[in-house]
Formats: sequence, structure tokens, C-alpha cells
Amino acid sequence: MKRPRYLLRISIAIPRLLLLFSFVLLSSAPGILSSRLVTLGSIEIFKTHEWLPSKPTVYFHCQGENKTILPDVKKTHVLYTFKGEESWQPLTELPDKKCKRCGIYEKDNLKPDDVYDEWELCADDFVDGKYIHFKDNEFNATFICPGCTASTGSTHTSASNTRSSAKKSHVLLVIVICILASLLMTIGAVAEYKYWQKRKREQDQARFLKLFEEGDDFEEELGLGHVI
Repeated sequence: MKRPRYLLRISIAIPRLLLLFSFVLLSSAPGILSSRLVTLGSIEIFKTHEWLPSKPTVYFHCQGENKTILPDVKKTHVLYTFKGEESWQPLTELPDKKCKRCGIYEKDNLKPDDVYDEWELCADDFVDGKYIHFKDNEFNATFICPGCTASTGSTHTSASNTRSSAKKSHVLLVIVICILASLLMTIGAVAEYKYWQKRKREQDQARFLKLFEEGDDFEEELGLGHVI
């Protein structure tokens, strides 16, 4: 016996709705799906490292990653600003608790590339999503990372603990909701099965009664219904 179509549609739609709801909840929970993508907001170089006058090839690089050439940076003492939407952005992505060894360099064809500066780039260096790195007589750059947080000693520790507690609360909330959703699905499935069994019994009884009535009619046709 086939199940009613509307029940079949409901049983198919419920898992999809739960999946969509869980994704929306996870996306809205801060810290669960947060991104620590770093983009370059601005940069000004104060000098080039070549003896001959030429346009430099300046690039950003973190150890173990590809080089990101900054195609617009060609002149000294010019402040270049960016929107973060350029084709070569973002520069890198930072982990939560570890730093990356990164730097600004100038490409050299005859000898090893010149170093403007190398430093440890960390997520907690960013204040309100912004980090400024300055190197005397070399460059001044602003990096943007909306998903990164600032470190200010004990304040940072307190903030980290708060964020950690908030993240755990959101994860716990998601787990509770998933458990409740699973429970509701189970209850719905049991109710649907019982309803299907009830309908099947009713239809079986209806078929039995119909067969019984047809048997009576057959006996009457043969004249056996009133034989004593």
C-alpha cells in the first residue's frame, strides 16, 4: 500500500528544512564560521632597493604560501589604497591561535629578493579589524581582517575567554536544536506510521466487508440464502 502523497512530501521536506535551518544558525553564530582573511588596505614604500632607476616589483609573502605581487605599487612616497576586492586579494588567511611569518619584498632578477621587512603576522594584532605595520625608511602598510581580534594583555585574555564561552554556547545551542529536531522527526515518523497502519486496517476492513456483501449477493442469486 502506498503512503498518501502529502505525507511523502512532508517526509522529504523536513530534512531539507532542518539542513537549511542549521546552516542559517551556524552562519549567524559569531566565531563558528568566522573568516580571518587578510587584505591589504593601503601601502606606501619609502624607497627601492635597486641601484638602477626602475619600477620595482613589490610582493607580499607568507612562508609556505604563494607570493602575492602588488601590481600597482611602483613609486615611492605614494600612498596606494585598496578596496579588498582586487583580483590578487586576499593576501592570506590567519589561523585562530598561531601566527604566520610574512613579509613585504622586492623582486630582484640578479640576486636574492630584497626584504622590506619580515614579521610574525597574528590574528590578535588587529584592532577593530585593522593592523598597521611600519618599518623605518622602508614602508608603511595597513592590513584589514574583519574576522581577527585585537590583543591588549589581560583585556585580550578576558575577551578570548568571552568569545570561547560564546562559541561553546552557540555550539551547545546547535546540538540541542539538532537533538530536538531529530526527536520531532522521530515522533512525526512514528505518528505517520501509525496513521498509515490505521488507514491500512480501515481499507482492509472495507475490502473484507465488500467481499462479504458480494458473497451474500452471490448466495441470493443461487437461491441459497433462505434454504433451511
